[in-house]
Amino acid sequence: MRGRPGLVTAYERDAAILPTTTQRVWFALFCLAAALLAAVAPDDLALRGASAAAAAVGAIGLNLVTGWAGQISLGHAFFLGIGAYTAAALGGEPGGPLIGLGLEMWIWLPAAGLVAALAGLVVAPIATRLRGLYLAFVTLGLVFIGEHIFREWDSLTGGIGVGRSAPKPIIFGYDLSREGNFLGITLSPEQQYFLFALVLLLVMGLLAKNLVRSRIGRAFSAIRDRDVAAEIMGIHLGRYKLIAFTVSSFYAGIAGALLWTFVGFIEPRSFSLTLSIVYIAMILVGGVASIAGSIMGAVFITFLPRIVDFFAPLVPFIEDSPTGGFLTSVQVEQILFGLLIVLFLIVEPLGLYGIWTRIRNYWKAWPFSY
Repeated sequence: MRGRPGLVTAYERDAAILPTTTQRVWFALFCLAAALLAAVAPDDLALRGASAAAAAVGAIGLNLVTGWAGQISLGHAFFLGIGAYTAAALGGEPGGPLIGLGLEMWIWLPAAGLVAALAGLVVAPIATRLRGLYLAFVTLGLVFIGEHIFREWDSLTGGIGVGRSAPKPIIFGYDLSREGNFLGITLSPEQQYFLFALVLLLVMGLLAKNLVRSRIGRAFSAIRDRDVAAEIMGIHLGRYKLIAFTVSSFYAGIAGALLWTFVGFIEPRSFSLTLSIVYIAMILVGGVASIAGSIMGAVFITFLPRIVDFFAPLVPFIEDSPTGGFLTSVQVEQILFGLLIVLFLIVEPLGLYGIWTRIRNYWKAWPFSY
């Protein structure tokens, strides 16, 4: 209503993805700015941005099962690996020493998500019987099983130290890995990757947002907050936990296929426990149970090495500084990575999205922000 923008008069408006005109305008401006950034960004930053967008898809998937459904999962790297190798097998060159069918991206990308979702569906009946620390240990075991499979299945993965090339990103005959022209603007392969990843992130983010505001999303939240009370209310715990694991695995499969396509090379040792910890850090730093927080965390963690490299010459105890130091940039990055997880857990449990929410509420209530 005019003069009362915060007044909600209908449940449909209250449950809308973008309930106010202001939010819709800012969302459109943000999408336009992201597209313009992808078109003008240098190749190295565009590739980093594409990787961040792909990682954000995986972070959203992990947030669905951990942030909304409350199921602690340490096995995200396993499903990322399944997605990456499914894409490589379906899109790889046929007739070579490694499995490859030569299919295009519009086939192998959704197939990567579906195969990962099928794996999640197989694991879910076991995982849904457990919770807390026991569930974490079961999903941790998936990572070790996956490492063994990826290490030993040479015809699929190429083996330790050898690896295999990622599939070519060809969609309906158009090759994203070659320089292209869009609306009269010449785009490098890295810029095209960035644009494609942004579009995919937009679609997957809206689908996830729709899911969490539906009956299924409300069931997830009820199970997370108090599973016994949720069961008393008639929510079938096993069914909704199975849905959470399956959808989360689908998102992980899509992210794994897309991310390693941008990297251009897949190595079996990439899908270790460390990768699962990285994704957990993304949702902790960005914000648990938040789509925007998942994106913020993925962008921050992906760009953390660049941030460290940028400030390295200004920090005296880093080797790259003029005075020299006793720590490398990689060591500083690892230290910051651990400190950030601890600090956000203690100081800001809602993550970067929580900080943004407080800033937004402060200016909305100004000058009565007290």
